[in-house]
Amino acid sequence: MNTVKTFMLLAALTALFMGIGYLIGGAGGAAIAFVVAAGMNFFAYWNSDKIVLRMYKARRVDETTAPNYYRIVARLAQNAGIPMPATYIVDSPQPNAFATGRDPEHAAVAATSGLIEMLTPEELAGVMAHELAHIKNRDTLTMTVTATIAGAISMLANFALFFGGNRNAPGGFIGVLALAILAPMAAALVQMAISRTREYGADRGGAEISGNPLWLASALERIEGAARRTRNAGAESNPATAHMFIINPLNGEGRDNLFSTHPATGNRVAELRKLAQAMAAGRAQG
Repeated sequence: MNTVKTFMLLAALTALFMGIGYLIGGAGGAAIAFVVAAGMNFFAYWNSDKIVLRMYKARRVDETTAPNYYRIVARLAQNAGIPMPATYIVDSPQPNAFATGRDPEHAAVAATSGLIEMLTPEELAGVMAHELAHIKNRDTLTMTVTATIAGAISMLANFALFFGGNRNAPGGFIGVLALAILAPMAAALVQMAISRTREYGADRGGAEISGNPLWLASALERIEGAARRTRNAGAESNPATAHMFIINPLNGEGRDNLFSTHPATGNRVAELRKLAQAMAAGRAQG
């Protein structure tokens, strides 16, 4: 179901993108816009991991420089049946983590120094298993494509506003203005909806990789409280990357709504506790 929802939301983003292109230059404008988006996606596909890691000044670690953290990731990657990802630490007091890369063979995970210092080994395993689930599900590529298309929509909308667009389009000049203003808002909503959908899937996948959903549930509760009190300077400078983190690095959302990049932590914890009960019941029956 999550895959179907994601596909539908990506289709909606594509339709918005083509619509803006049509407003600017009719059918020819839509075709040109499509080519530009394809080029942007191609660049993002090959370089997204390098760009994000450089953006956060992440430093790569190994079994010598961060033995406990590295071994946890290695064990979980083996459990998940995926190659060991490149492992990084971001120097930030805010406890958080993210994954990036175009596929499991070219992936990276990053945890902040604040996360590693604050969590127990079990909680850290729960968080990193969540990030490995994103990699296994290829969510990192999906989110890169989503962010790229959403950014292209905003760029084209600015062009439509500046140049007035194609006045022969339905609705005339007023229609051009309305869509040029509303399309970026709609694109942002779709991007957020995709992010929330993939987070629930990664929570479940991560719980299966670690073997204990309650590790992640406990970690989420602790991270949520600390993230609200601690500033993430890198995320504040690059808010478009907020959806990548396990907890919103910009602020703590108190509830699920159209404008949050992440599901409410309470809802995620409740789902993880239900999963823990189901897994325990399954083991008892077995």
